[in-house]
Amino acid sequence: MRSLRAVPSVVAGAVGLVAVGAFAAPAAADGHDSFTIKDPRIVESSGLAASRAHPGVYWTHNDQDKGAFLYAVDSRTGKTVATVTMTGVGAPRDVEAISVGSDGNLYVGDIGDNLGGTWPHVWIYRLPEPKELKDQSVRATQYVVKYADGPRDAEALMVHPKTGRIYIADKKENGGSLYEGPAEMSASRTNVFKKIADTDLWVTDGAFSPDGKQLALREYFGGASFAWKGAGRAPEREGRLSVPFQRQGESVTYTTDGTTLMYGTEGAQSKVTPVEVAGKGGSGSGSGRGGSDGGAQGAGIDGDFKTGALALAAVVLAFFGLKRVLRKK
Repeated sequence: MRSLRAVPSVVAGAVGLVAVGAFAAPAAADGHDSFTIKDPRIVESSGLAASRAHPGVYWTHNDQDKGAFLYAVDSRTGKTVATVTMTGVGAPRDVEAISVGSDGNLYVGDIGDNLGGTWPHVWIYRLPEPKELKDQSVRATQYVVKYADGPRDAEALMVHPKTGRIYIADKKENGGSLYEGPAEMSASRTNVFKKIADTDLWVTDGAFSPDGKQLALREYFGGASFAWKGAGRAPEREGRLSVPFQRQGESVTYTTDGTTLMYGTEGAQSKVTPVEVAGKGGSGSGSGRGGSDGGAQGAGIDGDFKTGALALAAVVLAFFGLKRVLRKK
């Protein structure tokens, strides 16, 4: 999704007023500090994944780049330290997510569909995470993916850190679903993903905790954490995510030690903001927000600001949806 520079200033001002009390503060400095992505090429950072091979480095990508590119960003400086060009794949269509698997591979989700689910199939790319950070080309394996119940738009792809199984959460304004891929992905035939649960969220990204016990799914203005129950089973909703206010919140990943969720946004010079979770590898609920609320539907919004924030969110999100449609015309 493109950055929304055209949002009226009056809306931006109202957002600022709502955000003062409605959203969690960033985590305290603990080695997982906020940073700004400085690469001028990265203006639509739509996915985020903490490197397993290079501490402090995060992988990201544009959602509609002019090539099959991945960027390794050093969180200490915000600078790109490597650009990887994927080979062995076709021209990417709408890359929305990236995840690191337990096998040391990067998994890239070319799973977006701005017209709401009209493409008969989407793609997932798998490639080894480079051992050396330098500009290079890396051959990827391309998987063709379909959903058992028909095409859909999606922006969240998660690889379970213990089983290696791939999951996709679709993006629907009236509440989406979670899909599970086959136990073994095939590069020679279509891989069918089957629905295992409703999410009741408009998901823009997701991540498993490093221990595989929690699943965090974010929206633009909130999200929820789920206790993972295993393959083929619906996860149990545990509570809200304390998502910081961002101009166009698109991505989330756990730090490699599981203590912090890192939230990203689209736009030039976009900022990645940390929020501590309840415990190491824990629920993903903000440590300063009172923990879990299993029945919460207001994902990341609390107190007296909830009604006003949700009303404002509806206006801004309607604008987001319009922009997605118009840019495809």
